[in-house]
Amino acid sequence: MNNDPNKKYDLEERTAVFGEAVITLCKEIKQDAITKPLINQLVRAATSIGANYMEANGASSKRDFTNKIFICKKECQETKHWLRMIASCVLNKRDETKKLWQECQELTLIFNKIASSARLKH
Repeated sequence: MNNDPNKKYDLEERTAVFGEAVITLCKEIKQDAITKPLINQLVRAATSIGANYMEANGASSKRDFTNKIFICKKECQETKHWLRMIASCVLNKRDETKKLWQECQELTLIFNKIASSARLKH
């Protein structure tokens, strides 16, 4: 989540760094009856993005690749939902959560573009 205009566009690394940043955020949140299930869902969705991207890169066919990319996009959308929920109940982490939401939105747009391009090639 580097704001450097010359940043590498290595999606494997970018999705891994994003997952790690979400884990770091979640480790800093005090768990209670409300935050514990939100944290569990957020970590699962956010770390799934990179895992599914790795699977897409090892796909056995173009169709398999496209399906995995769609899953990446869906996981991004779910992650944005859980980030919003965390922001609403953990006020002292709102700024951090907003930055993660913005990075996740960028990833959503990237995966949407990849999926659209892959569909056109079928």
